[in-house]
Amino acid sequence: MDTALRELREEAGLVPERLYNLSRVESFYRHSTNEVVLVPAFAACVSRDAEVRLCPEHDAHEWLPPGAARERMSWPRIRREITDAVRLVGRGDGGTLEDVLKIRP
Repeated sequence: MDTALRELREEAGLVPERLYNLSRVESFYRHSTNEVVLVPAFAACVSRDAEVRLCPEHDAHEWLPPGAARERMSWPRIRREITDAVRLVGRGDGGTLEDVLKIRP
């Protein structure tokens, strides 16, 4: 969770109003180091008027509807994570799962 918050702040200059655990851990094999990497998935809700401030690693950003975002993703796991985020917190909260998914700072 701390890494997700740090990356959001460092990469986009954003601080979430709410952070959710998507109850998903993706795994992939990194052949260069012969290891399996586990990556938990999170969804961050930011203010509609939040200003994105990209770090030097990036040259542009764009807010997209979920379907358009899924189409742009190369990795199938990221397409699944977008679908999960919409299903679980797409209304702006976790609904009946709020107490399980919402991460308390």
